Amino acid sequence: MFFMIHHLVSSEFFSSSTPEDQEQWERIVGGIKAPNGSIPYQVSLRLWGVWHFCGASLVTPRVILTAAHCVDRLAPRYFKAVVGTNQLLAGGTAYDIRKIVVHEDYDDYVIKNDIAILFTEQEMDFGRKVDAVELNDEPVEKGEELLLTGWGTTSYPGRVPNDLMQLELRSITYEECKEAHKSINPVFETQICALTKAGEGACHGDSGGPLVREGRQIGIVSWGIPCARGKPDVYTKVEAYMRWIEKTLYDDDQDHVRYIEDHRRHRRTNRH
Repeated sequence: MFFMIHHLVSSEFFSSSTPEDQEQWERIVGGIKAPNGSIPYQVSLRLWGVWHFCGASLVTPRVILTAAHCVDRLAPRYFKAVVGTNQLLAGGTAYDIRKIVVHEDYDDYVIKNDIAILFTEQEMDFGRKVDAVELNDEPVEKGEELLLTGWGTTSYPGRVPNDLMQLELRSITYEECKEAHKSINPVFETQICALTKAGEGACHGDSGGPLVREGRQIGIVSWGIPCARGKPDVYTKVEAYMRWIEKTLYDDDQDHVRYIEDHRRHRRTNRH
């Protein structure tokens, strides 16, 4: 949910009355449909395995990264993680959640440390449509091209689209973002902000989803002004939480950390 400033969560499932209505809804707010199979790390978190309420990303075959506000005080038995599909109404595989770890210093008042890790009961089957995203551990400069994906509503309040949407954004500086939101909510150095123009951006249902640069996840959708009003959206900065992520994974099972290290090494070898 964007907070009223709005956490970008939505629990309203896609429904349509006319083709015209559906066409209006099918945007991440200014985005386009993501090609099938192009975002294999995208996860849909669904209450009872049915109603999409947040996005997330695959980190290992048993680990999912999302926003703390999506799962704080939510028991694992109430939702499932669905992977391997771009459509909310068709396809994909649902996995039960074994454990939720919300950042110990998560503050839902000022929306700080908005990060959580989910561990699945079973190992997910990786393949062409299901795969992990590499986590970014390097600084992001102003003006870099970023990719946002999700099933966020197309307007405020609005409804969730059936198809996964994508939108190209540009990073802005911490100082610019802090200034833009100075009368609304604090912005912290553990966050990163992105913007295109009024009429484009994240909205309800995108929360917890990935913001990516060149195939590496740099951010987790956290909060913004609903929706796409020309103010920068705010994301939890993955780079700032790498130690916390690695410790959380290590405390559960050392194999999680080994997978991330091997995955990173493999990707970088393939890039050269």
